[in-house]
Amino acid sequence: MNSDLGTELAGRVTRAIQATTGLALTHEEALVRPSARAGVDYQCDVAMSLGRKVGKAPREIAAQLVEHLDSADLLAEAVVAGPGFVNLVLSAEALQGKANALLGDPRFGVPAVEPRRIAIDYGSPNVAKEMHVGHLRSAIIGDALARMLRFAGHEVLPHNHLGDWGTPFGMLIEHLPEVTGDIADLNAFYREARARFDADPEFADLARKRVVLLQSGDEATLASWQRLVDESLKHFDAVYELLGVGLTRDDVYGESFYNPYLDGIVEALKGISEISDGAVCVFPDGFTNREGDRLPLIVRKRDGGYGYAATDFATFRYWTGERGATDLLYVVGTPQAQHFAMLFAVCRQAGWLTDEQHAEHLGFGSVLGEDGKMMKTRAGKSIRLVELLTEAVERAAAIVAERSTLPETEQAAVARAIGIGAAKYADLSSDRERDYTFSYDRMLAMEGNTNVYLQYANTRGRSILAKSEEDGGPILLTKPQERELVLTLLRFPSAFASALESYAPHKLCTYLYELATAFSQFYTHCHVLKEENAEVRKSRLSLARLSSDALVLGLSLLGIETPQRL
Repeated sequence: MNSDLGTELAGRVTRAIQATTGLALTHEEALVRPSARAGVDYQCDVAMSLGRKVGKAPREIAAQLVEHLDSADLLAEAVVAGPGFVNLVLSAEALQGKANALLGDPRFGVPAVEPRRIAIDYGSPNVAKEMHVGHLRSAIIGDALARMLRFAGHEVLPHNHLGDWGTPFGMLIEHLPEVTGDIADLNAFYREARARFDADPEFADLARKRVVLLQSGDEATLASWQRLVDESLKHFDAVYELLGVGLTRDDVYGESFYNPYLDGIVEALKGISEISDGAVCVFPDGFTNREGDRLPLIVRKRDGGYGYAATDFATFRYWTGERGATDLLYVVGTPQAQHFAMLFAVCRQAGWLTDEQHAEHLGFGSVLGEDGKMMKTRAGKSIRLVELLTEAVERAAAIVAERSTLPETEQAAVARAIGIGAAKYADLSSDRERDYTFSYDRMLAMEGNTNVYLQYANTRGRSILAKSEEDGGPILLTKPQERELVLTLLRFPSAFASALESYAPHKLCTYLYELATAFSQFYTHCHVLKEENAEVRKSRLSLARLSSDALVLGLSLLGIETPQRL
């Protein structure tokens, strides 16, 4: 029996509708949704949408639906309400049976899907520059989606598309001998090189010549370039480790990786490219500027250098051709939406993107300061990501020190989990396509849809289990709060499916907040350890365990750690 009640009810509704009207509906068209009305678990609105189609009043259709609904094993009642709504109330026996089926199920009813091989591009910092707040969303969202895709059963091929090639590396490599040892401050190094380039014509000329040496494969120049990459990766690795993001050195596929493929891109696009002002360009259909002129993707510039589009075409062909990816996902800021739309259009025109494959740009909005503007330092510069995260941990540490009874040796680890988790959850709980405001006070709040609130709910559950000297037992429903908690637990599969289908982690966050709220109500109104009835007490222990396990699983899919104690 499927533990996803909404899916199961939708299936039964579609069969009843087909029996009474002859119409074959999808589960989505059955319009079965959880109800906010007291005493009603689900509501079905399908009759309201079928009146004109079948030539009957919606209330008559609803009555026929109820009559033919195969539901004796699942529903306590199905009642027609208003002009044609159907209110569905689940039986206690069915709810108990489904809840007990979750005990010991590490997937919480989530079925494994037919696996696809999914390449996902996220991270993408630039070599010789510190990761800043603008890199936060790509790393966090990409990592969460990679975790969710793997949990669903897909093979995930993450790749960190580093900006590690191009003309700026001439000045950076030429400036590198000025540095001994590690580059402690990448941003300062970059600014110094730029300042020399702008102020010293002799240095600028050497830098331009260095670009030619780099692109021609000069060994000494490549060795200096590799040193820059390695120095940068040390910084990136430290940030990813602090964030708990799973990108590793094995996932690094910088622009330089695709450099050997670029000549082949020009050759492969000969049939659909054209020369425009000396450059090799592709003009995908339907893309124009405000004046109505065609918009190009520049494959090779007139000076012989390659445009960003060439690297993106090479990336696409590598992951679909050589790595066999069925899906390509790009977690890149929303301003790049048109570029990716044009890229996909050309790939389809060239025959590289087929009907069996899927490519999608998963855009995201900006991180704003509390003034509603792009988040910057007081000096107007981008905020270093490591500084942002360090402050989140420090603020969490102050809260833990004030409220926690844990030994100091444990407090540091808890503060890190809470602070980093708060920063990640604040991002992921926002619709990824929209801008969101970064606020330490808001994301570390004890109340509301925050990581701290969820963590607190989880540790309450773990505390009950730690204090108990007995195991849980079969789940029984004796109070409304138990029933509401079970209904919420059973929505885990549909919440996960909805979040993954639209690549929207905030939908999973919303569900986890609802689960934490339902558990808090249960915790407040239902005694567990002090309950005298042994069967009820053991049932509530099982509910506490299920709630904690669901919160831990859900947060882990978002890349967030869950301390056992606060």
